[in-house]
Amino acid sequence: MVIMKIPSQAKRVFEGKIFDVYQWEQEMFDGSRQTFEMLKRPDTVQILAIIGDKILTVKEDQPNVKNRLGFLGGRVDAGEKPLAAAKREILEEAGLVFSDWELFKIYEPFRKMDWKIYFYIARNCRKAAEPIWDSGEKIKSKKLSFDKFIKIYSSEKYLGGDFGADLLRIRLDKKKLKNFKKKLFPFS
Repeated sequence: MVIMKIPSQAKRVFEGKIFDVYQWEQEMFDGSRQTFEMLKRPDTVQILAIIGDKILTVKEDQPNVKNRLGFLGGRVDAGEKPLAAAKREILEEAGLVFSDWELFKIYEPFRKMDWKIYFYIARNCRKAAEPIWDSGEKIKSKKLSFDKFIKIYSSEKYLGGDFGADLLRIRLDKKKLKNFKKKLFPFS
C-alpha cells in the first residue's frame, strides 16, 4: 500500500483532542485545482508481551467500547519515542517492566490518515508496580498459549485490522507459523 503523507504546504484547519484535519490545494491532471484533506493523530504502540510460554492479552472496557480484545499499549506522547511509549504504557497498564524489546512491525492502516501503529514484542519481564489505569479504562489481562492466541486473534473476535490480517496469513502457512512462534519464544 502506498501511504500518502501530509504535504508541507497543507494547513491545519481543525485541531482536536486526538485528530487534526489538514487541507491543501492540489492540481489535478486536467489543470484544475481541488482541495484535499487528511487526518493526523498521535502514533500508538501495541505490545505483544511474552511471559514465560504465554502471550499477555487484554479485554478492555472504555466508556464507549466494551470487551474489546487487544494488547497493552496506547498513544505516543508528543516528543516521546515509540519504544519509550511502549515501556511507559506497559508499566502503567500492567505494572510490568521488560528487558528484551523487539519491533515486530509498523502499520499505517489508513491512506488518508497520518498515523503509525508500532507493534513491539516484549520479553523477560518482572513485576515493578501496581497498574495505574486512566479513568476511562478497565483492563482485564489474560495469558494465552501460542495456539489459543493465534486462534482467537486471527478470528473475527479480534478487530485488529492489519495485525489480525497478518496473523491470519501466518496461521495459514505452517512455515510462517513456526517462524512467528520462534520469534515470540526464541529460547524455547
